[in-house]
Amino acid sequence: MLETIAYSHAGQDLTGHLARPEGTPRAAVILFPTIANFNAPMERRATMLAALGYLVMVADFYGEPVASFEASFPMAEKLRADNGHYRARIAAAIAALKARPEAAGLPMLGIGYCMGGQAVLEAARGGEDLAAAVSFHATLSTTEPAAPGAIKPRILICHGDADPLVPREQVIGFWEEMDRAGANWHFHAYSGVRHGFTDPGSDERGMAAIGYDASADRQSWAAMLAFFEEILT
Repeated sequence: MLETIAYSHAGQDLTGHLARPEGTPRAAVILFPTIANFNAPMERRATMLAALGYLVMVADFYGEPVASFEASFPMAEKLRADNGHYRARIAAAIAALKARPEAAGLPMLGIGYCMGGQAVLEAARGGEDLAAAVSFHATLSTTEPAAPGAIKPRILICHGDADPLVPREQVIGFWEEMDRAGANWHFHAYSGVRHGFTDPGSDERGMAAIGYDASADRQSWAAMLAFFEEILT
């Protein structure tokens, strides 16, 4: 079980979940969860990273329980209705991890899954001081494109090419946005792979848009670790 970390934003109490490595951390990782917020798959990812020497905090989007996967959709819609408010909620999580004494002096990395992947990209667009921003099966569009020079982290996108939520024109639009911003970006696409490809539970959702892909899951995880290794060494 992970340690809980209390923080807040705009009067909303929030709870981060912290995974500690054995020994001195090599970097701090803020992990933005899926639309369903903190759950067993997100705890598993945090634990996997902690085992590799990272201090990890899973962010909290809502500050309240999510009754079901279906119940998360209106919660997410409400949170993202105002992009400035949404970015401030994202920034509050980053600040909460940075404020931990264990994180003092550590490089700060960000990753996210589904909605969390979109969140880490919004953090990058908003000028958050991260060394890396890695998204897994995220939507790539935004209401506030990055301004030239605004993006600080190196960016890695892990994308399912058969994701109907992210059509090709959205992909190309993202590339063009990153180029205009002068970002250092990397894009990995996996053919025939749908949304939610890192979660074995995706196949149980009963939704045509999502599905687990073991190969893309392994490849994207390895790509992230190699990306971190290059940045940190």
